[in-house]
Amino acid sequence: MFDLTGKTAVVTGGSRGIGRAICQKLAAQGANIVLNFAGNEAAAQETEQLCQALGAKTLSIKGDVADPAACTKLIEQAIEQFGAIDILVCNAGITRDNLLMRMTDAEFDSVIATNLRGTFNCMRAAVRPMMRKRRGRIISISSVVGVMGNAGQINYAASKAGVIGMTKSLAREVASRGITVNAVAPGFIQTDMTEVLPETVRESILQNIPLGSLGSAEDVANAVLFLAADESAYITGQVLGVDGGMGM
Repeated sequence: MFDLTGKTAVVTGGSRGIGRAICQKLAAQGANIVLNFAGNEAAAQETEQLCQALGAKTLSIKGDVADPAACTKLIEQAIEQFGAIDILVCNAGITRDNLLMRMTDAEFDSVIATNLRGTFNCMRAAVRPMMRKRRGRIISISSVVGVMGNAGQINYAASKAGVIGMTKSLAREVASRGITVNAVAPGFIQTDMTEVLPETVRESILQNIPLGSLGSAEDVANAVLFLAADESAYITGQVLGVDGGMGM
């Protein structure tokens, strides 16, 4: 079950947090891992080592997903190294939180460039070789904020809602070629970003989560694994919430 042996997965933003958990989860099921990272080379190397310890072949490639040329290079190098790309996980993302009245153009534009345009760039680079194979899995990491909205995160919510729209549109475009396109929408996940939240903020968040706890990066990785595997072959254009019930 969930056997990815011989398949190659490209994971953007894979050096730490949710991205690292996804890399490890796919590696544990036999996938080759192509890890994209923007800046933290030490963290990327650590993720590679963790995946290699699980028996995976790995390749790490530095690049900014907001740059179309970097995304094209990422996919080309993955194919050159492993012969094909079977799974694309668009995970790279940033936050620049602020209230609308205080949000700068730079804060808005940088989040849209990485989270939305970056996902578009990677999808566009990967879909042509997948179409030639007549098989592929594209999984984007959206957010419960893209479904519900959140005060102080207009830029982030817009980017993640846009990812959902792109997911559904691309799913319709490529379904006839055997490619599925889905999104995972995490809620509040225990990561470096949530670790620094004040206790009062954490308590407020927990009150809005029916299951009463933050999720883990592995919870998100489990959902990605399912959507990457053959067992999900008849699922496309869907948004799988991993949010403890927040989005229902």
